[in-house]
Amino acid sequence: MSVQERKERERAVRELLIVATARELAEQQGWDAVTTRRLAERIEYSQPVLYSHFRGKREIIGAVALEGAAELAVALRAATSAADGPRARVTALARAYLDFAEHNPAVYDAMFQLDGGLAFADEDTPKPLKDGFAALLETLAEVAGDGVEPGLFTEVFWAALHGLATLTRAGRLPVGDAERRAELLVDRLAVI
Repeated sequence: MSVQERKERERAVRELLIVATARELAEQQGWDAVTTRRLAERIEYSQPVLYSHFRGKREIIGAVALEGAAELAVALRAATSAADGPRARVTALARAYLDFAEHNPAVYDAMFQLDGGLAFADEDTPKPLKDGFAALLETLAEVAGDGVEPGLFTEVFWAALHGLATLTRAGRLPVGDAERRAELLVDRLAVI
């Protein structure tokens, strides 16, 4: 291994450490607690080293969002692949999405609430975000209904899931009815 290859590998490992530490800190104390100074202290590198990887907190949030989108896509595909039939797949997709949002609140915020400097619904949208949407579309396209554009249906279904996740987490909807709301969403929107 050349010196250059070793330095690139060390740089990649350091970048992963920065993102993992930011994510951990955000999950424990919220995104307001994530500062470059605090991250530098936690990973035991100087702030200039952090800035050699990310220009600031916004880019770190973007990196966490991309990681989260990849994880969400995996979770959705795993849930739907284990389900038998369109209704079961859509139900599994809805549950997996809502579970991801509930169990990864800081990551979910990085993906959908905070400014990570990422383009959505654009040709410049990063691949992990496109793949996250594709994971939704793969299942929802089969239940969009005749004459309904699958991408548009997926956007509406996703918006409903996001609303449920966000309102439940904010305490605006009773937690005890989360399962019934997901079932109602599937019943009313999916043509099965």
